[in-house]
Amino acid sequence: MTTVSLTDVAGYLPGDGVPAEYYTRYPGAEDKLRRSPMFRVPAMRHHVARNQTNVDLVESAVQPLIERHGRKEIRSVDVLLVHSQLPDTPFVGAGTEVARRLGLKPRWLIDVANAGCASFVQMLELACTLLTSTDARTALICNAQNAAGQLFTQSEVRGLAQAAIPGDGCGVGYLTTSAERPVLGVVTRHLPEYGGDMVAELEDGRRYWEPGTSQLRIGFTEKGVTQVMERGNRLVPQVIDELCGRLGVPADGIDALITNQPNRAFLQNWREAVGVPAHRHPDTFDTCGNLFGAAIPVTLDQSLRSGRISPGDLVVLAGFAHAGDFAAAAAVRF
Repeated sequence: MTTVSLTDVAGYLPGDGVPAEYYTRYPGAEDKLRRSPMFRVPAMRHHVARNQTNVDLVESAVQPLIERHGRKEIRSVDVLLVHSQLPDTPFVGAGTEVARRLGLKPRWLIDVANAGCASFVQMLELACTLLTSTDARTALICNAQNAAGQLFTQSEVRGLAQAAIPGDGCGVGYLTTSAERPVLGVVTRHLPEYGGDMVAELEDGRRYWEPGTSQLRIGFTEKGVTQVMERGNRLVPQVIDELCGRLGVPADGIDALITNQPNRAFLQNWREAVGVPAHRHPDTFDTCGNLFGAAIPVTLDQSLRSGRISPGDLVVLAGFAHAGDFAAAAAVRF
């Protein structure tokens, strides 16, 4: 049986930190949803520049991998998987341009459109499947989040509670067929009954590609936020418990739990439900905000570099997507 390892991870945060006041002191920054724990404002976040693309983010995030493993090794990856939170161009994913920019010629190149905030775990499973069932031996998985500095800074959106939470960044993972940092198991759960519950809306009712002046935003309502909080609080502990059950490891045996980070309420509720103390649940929410799909690899990268993860540690990566249509957890022995 082929063993697949998450051999390395790296992250990139664009620009300087943007303080909370950029949103909270914006004229008209008053929204009844701001009282919800879903929208408690982090102190800082990062924004992409106006002309900074998903491919730019990935290229910057991959540079540490090139420095550590060599350009030739990274260029020879067999599998390239890319998730872009906000596609730069209609019809065309970022994957092919990432391959061109980095000089890659992968046998498998897939733009992953679903799984949102948990897409790193989904891509981890997909890469493991390809590396164990084909002759592919290496994979690069990339999460680019670029919506904060573009979608949420629009003049009509910036004053809303939802705008102050996201941040931009990119995280990447390098997988190989080795036993260095083995992926011990992955649990994924698709919940199509919640599909479509997260929507983008425009006040004038037009579709986003039709001409008009209204600005695209996420369609949050008080009822919808309550439902998302309930689902998220339930789904993430469930997939973690299922994963630990498969591995025969008690949840309190997790040395480091790294999740997506929509808000502080979710982070606290998840670790309390699983039984992991705060010091074993690192996050980057206060400095980066909600990084969507990039949160898991960026936080994992920072935790490794800061020494919060030690050799031999059991690390669990977990999260859920959108309004609850996907949840996943993976275990890696570092």
